Amino acid sequence: MTTLGPLAQLRAGRLPRRLLQLGGGLAVYGVSLAMLVVSGLGSAPWDVLHLGVALHTGLSLGTVIVVVSVAVLLLWIPLRQRPGLGTVANALLVGVGVDLGLALLPDQPSLVLRVVLLVAGVLLNGAATALYIGAQLGPGPRDGLMTGLARRTGRSVRLVRTVLEVGVVLVGWVLGGPVGVGTVVYALAIGPVTQAVLPWVVVALPATAAGVTPRGAASRP
Repeated sequence: MTTLGPLAQLRAGRLPRRLLQLGGGLAVYGVSLAMLVVSGLGSAPWDVLHLGVALHTGLSLGTVIVVVSVAVLLLWIPLRQRPGLGTVANALLVGVGVDLGLALLPDQPSLVLRVVLLVAGVLLNGAATALYIGAQLGPGPRDGLMTGLARRTGRSVRLVRTVLEVGVVLVGWVLGGPVGVGTVVYALAIGPVTQAVLPWVVVALPATAAGVTPRGAASRP
């Protein structure tokens, strides 16, 4: 994986493949979040907050996700984080995918089917996360907030992520968002699933995209 600025992300090469992977990853990400909600066994940590806000505003879950994403992006400004095309796409498209998934997925009275939805949702969400990260077009709003805070505070990414997600779960729970076994399963499994899939879907970029001079090429003054 390379760390590129916004313009360098677009100029790095293999853009059609990366855009397709980004779009597919975000679509599956949104639908997989909807699967967790429909399972009724507990939502992803940030969706506990989103659902709590939706209960008090009357907005759809997808709309709340978009609004919160934009608010999180505003927090990038003091952290001097630079969004990429994938960051903006994440903020705008995941909510659409969630609302579409909720419209298509019927309620499941059977506990067995609800467990299947939960497990499948977590696995698909981890794979989708790897897809959009592997496109190398910029992190999602919440991922960028996490890494930005870690950089500014000098704390580990793991600690910052834990504090953020515990915080949003607590606020969401107070607002009435659903916390359950699915919330715990997601929190424990999403990292390992994403890590397992990521090496298979990272789009290899030319060495020059990362600022590496090819062997034998003369460097410019």
